[in-house]
Amino acid sequence: MAGAEDLQHLIEKNARWAERVVKQDPDFFRRLAAQQAPEYLWIGCSDSRVPANEVVDLAPGELFVHRNVANVVNHSDLNCQSVIQFAIDVLKVRHIMVVGHYGCSGVNAALTCTRVNGVADYWLGHVRDIACRHQGLLDLEPDERHQLSLLCELNVMEQSLNVCSSQTVVDCWARGQALTVHGWIYGLGDGRVRHLNIAVSGPDDVGQLRQQALHDITAARKASAERKRLGDTVPASR
Repeated sequence: MAGAEDLQHLIEKNARWAERVVKQDPDFFRRLAAQQAPEYLWIGCSDSRVPANEVVDLAPGELFVHRNVANVVNHSDLNCQSVIQFAIDVLKVRHIMVVGHYGCSGVNAALTCTRVNGVADYWLGHVRDIACRHQGLLDLEPDERHQLSLLCELNVMEQSLNVCSSQTVVDCWARGQALTVHGWIYGLGDGRVRHLNIAVSGPDDVGQLRQQALHDITAARKASAERKRLGDTVPASR
């Protein structure tokens, strides 16, 4: 029967980490316990390969985080909506980053209609809806790998729009509180975050967001494909 000793190695790793942090900064935990005042809310995927604080090199206490499978923002998800409301109304964050990542397993399951045989199938229906909405764009991609990359980007765009139409965000902008919603995507292969040219600072910006974001995403992908094509045709230097 499993017992507490099965995870003892994690508790020991925690103790070594805490000792290391105190050695580097003796007041670190006292400061952390006294106040939480992050400027940023990260809404990302639960994927263990995308550790939010580490990706943007921020210390504990500097980033408020919500994660779920495929970084979905659903208006009926009380968990996500309560995080957004707490971040804006209580913590007064100034930036919300919706962060997807290439190679997302949840997005891939939605794209390929792969069953995971559980409640996650219902959850990923939100991403399947996005794939259906943009099927024409996806069909233009040369293969499934490129379709997955595009759908990861489109998912970020649509979830960013969902954040912008959250009642808490609408109310925030109505009272003049400073807040910008950003759409980012992370590359597992190089550790880099890419801004998808989605940055909304008020209700006036929302109207044209989808059209402009679609234009920017497709233009960037065409430019990338052209660079790769030209690179393949340039003879190797001697």
